[in-house]
Formats: sequence, C-alpha cells, structure tokens
Amino acid sequence: MIQNPKRYTITAALPYTNGPIHIGHLAGVYVPADIYARFLRQQNKDVAFICGSDEHGVAISMKAKKEGVSPQQVIDKYNKIIKDSFQEFGISFDNYSRTSAKIHHDTASDFFRKLYDDGKFIEEVTEQLYDAEADQFLADRFVTGTCPKCNSEGAYGDQCEKCGTSLNATDLINPKSTITGSTPILKETKHWFLPLDQYDTFLREWIIEGHKNDWKPNVYGQVKSWLDDGLKPRAVTRDLDWGIDVPVEGAEGKKLYVWFDAPIGYISSTKEWAAREGKDWESYWKDQDTKLVHFIGKDNIVFHCIIFPAMLKAEGSYIMPDNVPANEFLNLEGNKLSTSKNWAVWLNEYLVDFPEKQDVLRYTLTANAPETKDNDFTWKDFQARNNNELVAIFGNFINRVVVLTNKYYNGIIPAPNAFNEVDEQTLAELKAYPAVIESSIERYRFREALGELMNVARLGNKYLADEEPWKLIKTDEERVKTQMYVALQIAAALSTLAEPFLPFSAAKLKNMLNISEPIAWNRVSETSDLIAAGHQIGQAELLFAKIEDEEIQKQIDKLEATKLANAAEAKTAEPQKETAQFEDFAKIDLRVGTIIEAEKMPKANKLLILKVDTGIDVRTIVSGIAEHFTPEEVIGKQVTVLVNLAPRALRGVNSEGMLLLTETKEGKLVFVNPDEAGVYNGATIG
Repeated sequence: MIQNPKRYTITAALPYTNGPIHIGHLAGVYVPADIYARFLRQQNKDVAFICGSDEHGVAISMKAKKEGVSPQQVIDKYNKIIKDSFQEFGISFDNYSRTSAKIHHDTASDFFRKLYDDGKFIEEVTEQLYDAEADQFLADRFVTGTCPKCNSEGAYGDQCEKCGTSLNATDLINPKSTITGSTPILKETKHWFLPLDQYDTFLREWIIEGHKNDWKPNVYGQVKSWLDDGLKPRAVTRDLDWGIDVPVEGAEGKKLYVWFDAPIGYISSTKEWAAREGKDWESYWKDQDTKLVHFIGKDNIVFHCIIFPAMLKAEGSYIMPDNVPANEFLNLEGNKLSTSKNWAVWLNEYLVDFPEKQDVLRYTLTANAPETKDNDFTWKDFQARNNNELVAIFGNFINRVVVLTNKYYNGIIPAPNAFNEVDEQTLAELKAYPAVIESSIERYRFREALGELMNVARLGNKYLADEEPWKLIKTDEERVKTQMYVALQIAAALSTLAEPFLPFSAAKLKNMLNISEPIAWNRVSETSDLIAAGHQIGQAELLFAKIEDEEIQKQIDKLEATKLANAAEAKTAEPQKETAQFEDFAKIDLRVGTIIEAEKMPKANKLLILKVDTGIDVRTIVSGIAEHFTPEEVIGKQVTVLVNLAPRALRGVNSEGMLLLTETKEGKLVFVNPDEAGVYNGATIG
C-alpha cells in the first residue's frame, strides 16, 4: 500500500453504451467510487476521478443490429442517457469521456504501436469461428453454446454467465451463430496476442505476495485462481467492423479487441481532463507517489488485475493499481439483474419516478452493498430504509434541532453555559466519529462507514431524548441553551460527515444551518465549536420525506409486468407429437356445446363442475379452469367438447368429456370456439 500519496487516480469501470445504467452498476461501482472520491476531496487531496463511455466492441454491434440502426446512433443515444443520469444522480467525475473520441483512438493506437514496436506481441494465424452464411468471423458475443465447464446452455464465446468462467469462442460445445443461427465453421485468420504467461512471475510477486493482506478476499482469490490455472496468450485484436483500427500493416479489417482498448480509456480520459485543467496527465499514471484505484464489478476482476496490469507492465512506464476493490453482484427482488430481460431498476427511470430522492437510492445501495457477497435489492427494503432510517433517525434529529432553535431563540444559536458530564461525553463521542468513518472508507468498507454516519445521528437523537429540552425549557432555560448548543454541533458535524454518502442531503442541511463555508472534515474531531453561538440558522424543512405504499406498489407492478412479458417471450410452440393415422383421428368425436350451469368444486381451487348441453344430451364435465374463470363468466359460453372420452371420476364427480382450450403467451386460458354465430349444439367438428 502507498503511504501518504501525493495524488489519487480513481477510475470507475467504463459503462457500455448499449443500454442505460441500472442499480447493479451503481451498487457495484459508481456509488462506492463516488463516496471515496468525495471523501478524499474533503481531505484536500489531489484527486482525478475518471470515467467515460465504452463505445466499441461486440455489445454495441449487437445492439445496433437489433435496433436496425448504426453503431454511432447507438453510442450517441446511450452516452447521453448515461452521462445525464450520472450528473443528475451526483456522481462527481472529474472527467467523463468517450472511447469514440479522437484522443482515445490516438492514445490506444499509440499504446498498441509501442508494444508492437517493442516486440511485446505474438503474431499468430489461428482458426476462429466463421459464419459462412453471414460471411464474417464471429466475435465472442456473436457465438453461444454449451459451457465446457458447467455444461449450461447459452454460454457466450468469452464467458459463461452462469459459472463465471472466462472462455474462448472455440471452447464452446455445439456453438451457434447469434446472427444467422447456423453452426459456424473454423477458418484461419491472423491476430496479435499478449503473452500473459510471460508476466506470471511479476503478477505473483505484485499481487499474491504484495497484496495478500490489503486486497479484498474475493478479488485476491479470483486472481490467485487464474494464476494457478496457468495464464495463456490472449488476443488483443479481433475481426470486427466496429472499433479502433489495428495500426500496423497487414491488419486491414481488424480492430483492437475491446478489452485492450477499453482500459486505455482511463488514460485517454485523464489526458482530456489534464489538458482542460492545465495539468500534467503523466504524473497521475506514471509517478510512484500516485495511488491508483480501480472501482469495478466482480465480472471485470481478471481484466483489471491481470490483463491491464500486464499491458501496463509491457509498456514499461506506468504504475500499478494500489487496490481494486471489486464488489460482488446485486440481485433484484431475488433474481439476477438482466439488461436483455429488462429485469432492472434503471437510473434514468428512477430519477423521474422519485424526483429529488437521489440520496435515498445512494443510501439503500450503500447500506445493502454487495461488498463481500451477492446481495438483494427489494422495493420494500428501499421503502423501509427511507422511512425507518433516513426519515425516523437522521431526518427526525435534524428537524427537532432546527425547529426548537427557531422556536426558542428565533434561529440564533445560543451561547452555552458550563458543560456537564453528559455534554462532555457526547461531544467527545462526536469527535471520535471522523476517524472511525475515515478508517472504514480507507479500507473500502463503505457499508460499515455509512453505519457509523447513522450512529452520529443516533447519538444526537439519544442526547435529545435523554435531556428532553422541550420539558426543561419550563424550569431551566439556561440549561436548555447548552443542550441546544450541543445538539447543533452534532447537526453541523452531520453536514460534513454525510457529504460523501448523501451529497444532496448534506447540501440541504448546510442550507438549513446557513453554513456558507463547508466545515472541514478534520475540524469535526478537533473542536466543539463547529457552528458558533450567535450564528443565525434558517427555517426547518424536511430533509427526507416518507415514501408511501402506493409509490412502492407501482414499482413492484412494473417488475411484475416485466416478468410476465419475459415469460410470454420465452414461450415457444410445443414440438409436434408422433404422427397419428387417419383411423386414430376418426375415433375422436368433437361437438359444439353450450355451458348451461357452473359451480366451484368444494375444497378444490382449480376445478369447476359444469353442465354442458352437447346437442346429444346434457352432461357433467369437470374442468380445471377455476383459476382463470368464475362460474358466472362461463355460463352461456359456446365450447368445443370431446364427447366420446371415457368417463373419469374427479373428487367423486363423474366427468363425461373434455373441453378444448388453449392459452396465450401470458398464460391466460382461452376457449377454442366456433367463430361464426348460429352454430348449433351437437354440430360435429372434423
């Protein structure tokens, strides 16, 4: 670990511009990265918080094909949605760039060329999967098949999303092209490879020995597993029509592989920022006094801890990341988040549905952060965290303090009298919290740090509840002045300590307390005079508002609609049954009938007892349709009846036939009826 760095370079994983940002991205990467960057700025540290849109690679091409537009139209659309959402949500990037920008194309090309000229690549002709029907080589995500590790269907050519194994497309069992559905063939093509195996010793010394005590176990464990399995050369170029041209002769029609190109986006984005701010970009990437930290999700660990460091080592002049605090995955209502299945809470939609509630989502995602294991986001938990914690603890304390100060002193902070033991103890506890929160943040334990922040609010609530100034004001006004002064110091401290976690609420609190110059983080631990006697504060306003059941139900209903739509889309026609001979079909006697009576079968949720006029007779038929139709709905319905089905006793009732029904993609049962009026009961169907 670097002690007392001169500057910090903080990177957040570049989001793909093939869709908006969802809560999984926020919880895994952007909220913790923003907490860390905001905290460091409060320490007056030199910080470059860097990100940008990842606009190359197969994901973009696939989206463009699906939407029937050009890749450029896709990246322009989603870059704007993502960038605007981040800004409104309060993610405080120092620079947000694009990998389609010229500065990035130049930077990535120069990086490749440097490694190429230094002989760091292996040039090989290999056999790759080729779709003869589409007349193109198939990039990783254009191939699906059976995973050779876990045997699950639908694995991609670069990774099995079920078991997490990184793959090559040629590893897949029974591969299929996602473009045409055909089985690809193997065809020779030339590519350049980074020989990762040559960096095995370096990676073991740097990570396995050097970071065994300070990197998160999930990151360390995954890296060790990769190294123990043995590293192999990895392609840095691809046969694609979208991306950065490979800048060497003989590479026509080839692009830089997105996982070579994308992490260089951190460097090009830093260059863009430094040029604008008049800074030297190289010191943020090449100075040994710089602390480089990558915030990513667990699916990107191998690229940021093995591949990108190997690239930097091969180039020779760059520093290595000091830490890569990757988070696990966040699930949604018990199911894995899925962009393709629309099973997500999209940030741009959340900002519309819950205006001015950015901090509620930031709080919930941090309090439930998947730091050491996968966690689950539910709308009920979101509501409970807001109502029972932010409103009832944090907001309640601030409201009490500001209301009472305005009521007793017209908003002017009273001068305290002598502190008693309770006052001294409370103020001493308050002074201890910055160091506690700081320690948690510096160890990337943001959930723990947020818990300590809420303990500051609990400290304030307990102090007021124990001291009861609203009662004492009748008998000892001088003592109440001291009590309110102490409570106001806690409120002032919260305006500073909350800023990394709840920036919008911290700004609102500063405004309520009429604090024009932010209180320095260190001052909270150094003085009990954060906000001076005689200072005029503002009027009370709700720091957090209660979220009602109706608002939450709307979100749950939206997810249920998504679940139904996914189920409908997944439904396919049943395969044809074995061939029936004409003689078999001739035995079937189908007639038109009308339901004339209906009642529910006692103690049976699915069964209705029906009386059906078949034109031949009136007979009893028991049908399992009670979950879809009420008895009243079916009386008078004209139906198709199999009349010569052998009778069968169901729960003691003799059923003499069967009704013909089918179902919609949504699973709703539908009667198979004649579509012309005037068809009589008993008419044969054949």
